[in-house]
Amino acid sequence: KQMEELAQAMAPGRKTVFFGGAGVSTESGIPDFRSAGGIYGRQYAYPPEVMVSHSFFMAHPDEFYEFYRREMVWPRAKPNAAHIRLAELEAEGRVTAVVTQNIDGLHKRAGSRNVFELHGSIYENFCMGCGKRFGLDFVMHSVGVPHCPDCGDVVRPEVTLYGEQPDHWFMTGACREISNCDTLIVAGTSLSVEPAASCIEYFRGKQLIVINRDETPADVRATLVLHEDIAKVFETL
Repeated sequence: KQMEELAQAMAPGRKTVFFGGAGVSTESGIPDFRSAGGIYGRQYAYPPEVMVSHSFFMAHPDEFYEFYRREMVWPRAKPNAAHIRLAELEAEGRVTAVVTQNIDGLHKRAGSRNVFELHGSIYENFCMGCGKRFGLDFVMHSVGVPHCPDCGDVVRPEVTLYGEQPDHWFMTGACREISNCDTLIVAGTSLSVEPAASCIEYFRGKQLIVINRDETPADVRATLVLHEDIAKVFETL
């Protein structure tokens, strides 16, 4: 019955936006942050949430990159059933946009086109001095802190660290898509990271659907809540 309700809420002719977090990519082998086996529960010299902050990156770039390459970058991960089905639904005209808090780039690799990566992407990197752009291979194959071969300054990933604001264009576009949709699906996120989590406050449509293993702050206002595995839900949709 719940799957029928979900399918009806995403019927052709409706504008559906998908808003996802780390839980969308766990089926691809990428760990989330706050679960029992998540990144934030692991022991390091510094708390993981500190090591992905702007201040830590500026003060300890060596330690940042050691952690970043080990825990934040998963280039061998492949799109799972949720990523693939969302791309198919977009091609069918049933999903108008994907808004993601993830930096893994899997939605684009699956074929989704209208994607708003609120926290950036591991595949985008730039020199802090001259602005030259670099791919992921350059960062992964560098020893220690990657430096620009042209000006010698530090190359950093174009991802949003704690203490930084998300990209203004992505935030504006995501909020616009959410405010104009009929159905909003919130999946795989605890909605605890701001300001990204506040994007859903722009929703004025009729169907708010939550798909998440654990309870979220959005459950109380949702028209449908599925505490199920996200990939399996979309695989059978």
